Amino acid sequence: MSSLFTVTDAVAPGVAVEIASGRISAAEIEWRGGRAVVATHAVEPLPPAALVPSLTAANAQDRPAVMTALNRVLERVGRPRRIGLVIPDVVARVSLVRFETVPTRAVDLEQLIRWQVRKAAPFPIEDAQVSHVRGRRTPEGQEFIVTVARRNVIEEYESLCEEGGAHAGLIDLSTFNVINAVLATPTAPVADWLAINVGADSASIAIMQGPDLIFFRNRSADTDGTVADLMHQTTTYYEDRLKGAGLTRVVLAGASQAGAQIEGNGFWKMLERSIEERMGIAVETVDPRQAATLTDRISAAPAFLDALAPLVGLLLRDRRPDGAKV
Repeated sequence: MSSLFTVTDAVAPGVAVEIASGRISAAEIEWRGGRAVVATHAVEPLPPAALVPSLTAANAQDRPAVMTALNRVLERVGRPRRIGLVIPDVVARVSLVRFETVPTRAVDLEQLIRWQVRKAAPFPIEDAQVSHVRGRRTPEGQEFIVTVARRNVIEEYESLCEEGGAHAGLIDLSTFNVINAVLATPTAPVADWLAINVGADSASIAIMQGPDLIFFRNRSADTDGTVADLMHQTTTYYEDRLKGAGLTRVVLAGASQAGAQIEGNGFWKMLERSIEERMGIAVETVDPRQAATLTDRISAAPAFLDALAPLVGLLLRDRRPDGAKV
């Protein structure tokens, strides 16, 4: 799945960069014998509060520090001219909207979607950058995944890349690409499943029906309530409102690194046990190596795999495990 803000390149880039709270990371994918391989990678920490993801305010609070880390990362992956960019979930609002009848003209559909989401945006819709992709088709109509962000916030991330000499032709959210990494594996889920993605600034939960998003929520770190509360609300909504047939898998990304800063290291083990007891499902950690293998020289510590997952997901978006494009 994808819900890109910017699509200016006909060919997907070979390098993905993530600008996140606490770190900047990058990875390059190569195809060897029909298999995706992580050829190079880089991760650079950011000073505290250098980047503070926000829906409405400037994100780069210490731009020189962000640029120093970004330049180091770009240098280590060969100074690419074109990249795909992963940004924090917090900078956008994600909605699912449904229409009984879909306009045939793209411009009419765009106007209808903007009208539908205008009241939920915390800023004038005229200042928004709106992206949409088709979701699942239901008896009630066609669903669309709509992502809304303030235009100048997206432009801020683009300008950081431009200053580093890299054009961000594709821009997408972290959780969407963690999901893409799971969908790119040979064992991609085909029934209902749940993805939890944790960052230093927020936690997101998505319910999927195979490759289709049917529910999405993001909780920022300064919001009342815990991730466990969000988890309870999500599963209750799935059972009561969505009339779900039952979740078959639960996957977790981010808890080993930035996510541990939100609730504490011990919290995630307790959350995993709570999920397993309630649903009878073992919680899986997202492992991007199932979608893109690593060279022998690359270590695979849990924190590295958490950083790698959204990068692999963006680079393999819309591709089957055999490397063919969907």
